[in-house]
Amino acid sequence: MTQENRITAATPAWDKAGWRAYPRVQMPDYTDPEALAAAEAQLRRYPPLVFAGEARRLRDQLAEVAAGRAFLLQGGDCAESFGEFSADNLRDTFKVLLQMAVVLTWGAQLPVVKVGRMAGQFAKPRSAPTEVVGGVELPSYRGDIINGFDFTPEARIPDPQRMLAAYTQAAASLNLLRAFSTGGFADMHRVQSWIADFVGGPEAAKYRDIADRIRDAMAFMQAAGVNSDTAHQLSKVDFYTSHEALLLEYEEALARVDSTTGLPVAGSGHMIWIGDRTRQPDGAHVEFCRGVQNPIGLKCGPSTTAEDLKVLMAKLNPANEAGRLTLIARFGAGQVGDHLPRLIAAVRQEGANVVWSCDPMHGNTIKSATGYKTRPFDAVLREVREFFAIHKAEGTIPGGVHFEMTGKDVTECTGGVRAVTDEDLSDRYHTACDPRLNASQSLELAFLVAEELRARREASVPPRGVRVG
Repeated sequence: MTQENRITAATPAWDKAGWRAYPRVQMPDYTDPEALAAAEAQLRRYPPLVFAGEARRLRDQLAEVAAGRAFLLQGGDCAESFGEFSADNLRDTFKVLLQMAVVLTWGAQLPVVKVGRMAGQFAKPRSAPTEVVGGVELPSYRGDIINGFDFTPEARIPDPQRMLAAYTQAAASLNLLRAFSTGGFADMHRVQSWIADFVGGPEAAKYRDIADRIRDAMAFMQAAGVNSDTAHQLSKVDFYTSHEALLLEYEEALARVDSTTGLPVAGSGHMIWIGDRTRQPDGAHVEFCRGVQNPIGLKCGPSTTAEDLKVLMAKLNPANEAGRLTLIARFGAGQVGDHLPRLIAAVRQEGANVVWSCDPMHGNTIKSATGYKTRPFDAVLREVREFFAIHKAEGTIPGGVHFEMTGKDVTECTGGVRAVTDEDLSDRYHTACDPRLNASQSLELAFLVAEELRARREASVPPRGVRVG
């Protein structure tokens, strides 16, 4: 069966507007249908933000992750903000992701697939439809693509014109990210020097050995004549965008038919994912995502049952294509052992091709003594270590990590080598929604994950003199 026939068979009777006939959750009720229709019509006239060939290339690279021949790094903002948007902020987050990728490449000795939570991560699910401040109850803030952050009745009304503003910001972000990826900013030697700058401080002494080994490897390649002039892959990177496909009016309007294959593609981002609150097997979000050919992520929390996962895998990847489906585990430190093994068993029973990724952020959110929502760095690290330990015990592949982070020097998550405390949270607490790792914490976590990857790799290599097979 050809690829086209196989995928067409996998998505019977699908239409990009078909989700409208299914139960919907975590989506706004727009009060002006005419304004909504006008915004959707305008979006349909805009060009797609990403192209089918790019999404196919990402799917191929994720297939390598599923096979254990690459590693996935996915990270970026909790919720992109119109007010915080700037070239500098975008550059700084991209820079930290590049640093993290180099460190992870050293640890895994594998290519790292780099996917940003960027250029589309504007909508957020919320635990309650309303919030109360000072005795006043208003609709919850759902991300800048839907309503405003200010706690006023006017700001909290869903406004469809915000979809057009989100598109414009996403287009500008992608334009700059593509320039950064191919224009010399991502040069491996430059990134290595940034890592050396990070470990220059006394608080990061324990990571200096890894940085020194990376520097020595780069020096060896330079001496051997392998540099940015002779090996172009050292001066540019593949970088992809992703977001939660929460606002389906936006997703539908940007869905396109690939002129090469005649198949539908989400034009809003290279990879889209379904959240833990919107993964109902008979829900609107699953219905939309099953039909587009992009790589799909699926958040799996403690309430994910084995049977639900089997149904979701069959709906989202009926042809069982490697690289199509990434399962993003998010349980909370201390709970990974209670939930991940049964989901691994379900995947094994179905013979499913999946990428396993760890989101150690969402299950570790607490309220600090000072009243700020935060995430302790130690809990984030513990969940990552538990994720690796379970996969080692099960003989399966821990394929990637998924972080909410920023390149800014914020104080939103406690801990790390620079020891952000509860009392520090108010200093630079800038998030519009959930707390993010700052640049230092992100790179520190990459060093710690690299150690896990290196240990796993060394454990899989037989001792010298031992014959295998």
